[in-house]
Amino acid sequence: MLRGVRAGGAERRRPTSEPRVPRPDVEPAPSLIVNVTAAGFGFSLRATDGAARLGRIETPHGGFDTPAFMPVGTQGSVKTLLQRDLESIGAGIILGNTYHLMLRPGDALIARLGGLHRFIGWSRPMLTDSGGFQVFSLAERRRLIEDGAEFRSHLDGSLHMLTPERAVDIQARLGSDIAMVLDECLAYPATPEAAAASMARSARWARRCRERFLAGVPDGEGPATNPGQAQFGIVQGGLFPDLRKESVDLTRAIGFEGYAIGGLSVGEPIDEMYATVELTAGRLPPDQPRYLMGAGTPEDLVECVARGIDMFDCVMPTRNARNGQLFTSEGRINIRNARYADDPAPPDPRCGCYTCTHHSRAYLRHVYMAGEAVARTLNTLHNLTFYLDTMQRIRDAIALRTFDTFRQEFLRLRSS
Repeated sequence: MLRGVRAGGAERRRPTSEPRVPRPDVEPAPSLIVNVTAAGFGFSLRATDGAARLGRIETPHGGFDTPAFMPVGTQGSVKTLLQRDLESIGAGIILGNTYHLMLRPGDALIARLGGLHRFIGWSRPMLTDSGGFQVFSLAERRRLIEDGAEFRSHLDGSLHMLTPERAVDIQARLGSDIAMVLDECLAYPATPEAAAASMARSARWARRCRERFLAGVPDGEGPATNPGQAQFGIVQGGLFPDLRKESVDLTRAIGFEGYAIGGLSVGEPIDEMYATVELTAGRLPPDQPRYLMGAGTPEDLVECVARGIDMFDCVMPTRNARNGQLFTSEGRINIRNARYADDPAPPDPRCGCYTCTHHSRAYLRHVYMAGEAVARTLNTLHNLTFYLDTMQRIRDAIALRTFDTFRQEFLRLRSS
């Protein structure tokens, strides 16, 4: 079954017989570890429950608690919502897309206008990806070489070159609080040889990204707009444990403010995704944040927190909302179904969001079927509230050391 929202692929057997690595046993303590590297950026680990971690990240634009989910604001906008909506539902950090912003309106323009935060009217933390996934998903429109990725814009066909250095420069001009290195996004399934070559190239690009980040943006196309920006490295290696271990070692040797796990939620069997997350997270520094890129479902969030992940992003809550699918405490509902035509119940009786406290399933179905724009807004508001509320409940459970009980009950309700 396709997991997440990236490219699909057929199921296959585990590529190696290597056993799963047990989750690390970390003793809880207040303010366990504090790590500060980039000016204005810091991570504090406050409590643990098994491998689940409760922490806080500080940035030049304020802090947010972890585990955290980041709504995706692809072009400087979380689709169908205002920034005040995101603030009202408790979004502590959002994600922007480097590929789209570099093409339109352009990172130099955004820098001249004071950076991405000022440009979009968002005062809280922001993370930008490197643009690598979008470039590599272009398939026929791009050419990969050691120096970087040459591609043609999906907007007008113009030719561009995205190198590790340019990815760093663009994000410096955007001024996000967390910038990602450029990595090679490997398709699934992949042979061990292809995965090894891709992982090695990603490691070489990561070193080039770090060197450019530490050297600073050269004069020419616009200034850096956030001197406190932090940079995260990305671990690759497909589903091959030996390559994941090697990638962790190579990426850690370079040294970053945080670390991400890439290359998952691309169609692999869910048990293999979880095993890879567990293996990789267990080898990352305990005193720095861990970010799982592109995953996933509410179940994925809970299961991967249980394996030591601190940060998540996914377009699923916003994209599915626009398609009429709502996430609830008892599973998903498709508001387009005729069964909801005269249903007076809220989408989720356990949810306190604006949508659930003001509107019925019958109304949501009506406006969706009528093509009213408000349908997408109300659905998105609910779905993101559900995701953010789930993260809050996870944090509360870790603080109380009842996370495993919460996990079992959460999964039970959604499978009944």
